[in-house]
Amino acid sequence: MPAALEIIKFYYDYKSPFTYLALEPACRLEETHRIRFRYLPFDFNPRGAYGGELEQRSERDWRKVRYLYLDVRRHANARGMIVRGPQKLFDSSLAMMGGLWTDHHGKFRPYSDRVFERFFKRELNIEDLSAVMALMHEIGLDPAAFRKYAESDGPGEVHASFAEGERDGVFGVPTFIAAGEPFWGNDRVSWLAKKLDAMGLRRAAQ
Repeated sequence: MPAALEIIKFYYDYKSPFTYLALEPACRLEETHRIRFRYLPFDFNPRGAYGGELEQRSERDWRKVRYLYLDVRRHANARGMIVRGPQKLFDSSLAMMGGLWTDHHGKFRPYSDRVFERFFKRELNIEDLSAVMALMHEIGLDPAAFRKYAESDGPGEVHASFAEGERDGVFGVPTFIAAGEPFWGNDRVSWLAKKLDAMGLRRAAQ
């Protein structure tokens, strides 16, 4: 009987460029290690992190934002990805409901890959229900069923995930929790791999 997979928590937010950078390399760990990710939305709060609304930010806050996007683009350019800074502060709760719902139906990656790529190309409004429903149709899920979920269980499930993140001490995304140990940031995926190796979870070479 194959060994049971270790569950690793992966906290994410679709408006986080660093989560976009982390998604693909992190998911490769499911191929190299005996793990499965549990995807949990957690709100990245740019207002709290970077000085409030756009017009309220100090020059110091803007310097921080400009530098972080410089770093994002360094990582993205090396991988042929496009990351354009959003032109407003988005509410990603609807998109995160989509993440939970598609995960329930085994479609988290095809949905998330599209959301991240199009949002950071400024081709997708993640606050627009009709746009998110169109994505559901594109990946083979029922848009009307998603609308029903978003109007019923979705908000409660998102808030429950936020509450779990608070209990886990999460303060930003992407954050991975492996055996109770947190790893924050796209550049910590390699450290997470070392943790999984130390736990004896690397798959045997085929």
